[in-house]
Amino acid sequence: MAQARAKAKTRARRRDPGPVGSRFDDWLKQEGIRDDVRMAAAKAVLAWQLTEEMKRLKLSKAAFAARLGTSKSQVYRVLDPKNETVSLETLKKAAAAVGKKLRLELVDAAGP
Repeated sequence: MAQARAKAKTRARRRDPGPVGSRFDDWLKQEGIRDDVRMAAAKAVLAWQLTEEMKRLKLSKAAFAARLGTSKSQVYRVLDPKNETVSLETLKKAAAAVGKKLRLELVDAAGP
């Protein structure tokens, strides 16, 4: 019985090697894609936040488009987390349409 437990413990250690290698962020940097991944993540978060605010306000896409003074197809682009071509001006208007402000900041390039 003790021998079976020892074997099971050894197998468990082999399956879970613990932290191995570098951090994910380091790997993204090594691959040369960290900035692109961060930008895509930022756009996805903005799209999610706008969608959540629209839900909270019970605002349809048509009503949101009317507040923006644009078409529903433009609203779909703004809310598409993969569409990175939306201008800052459009994002600023979208934030204002749900009673929010868009905030951007510059940070040191050497920072995290």
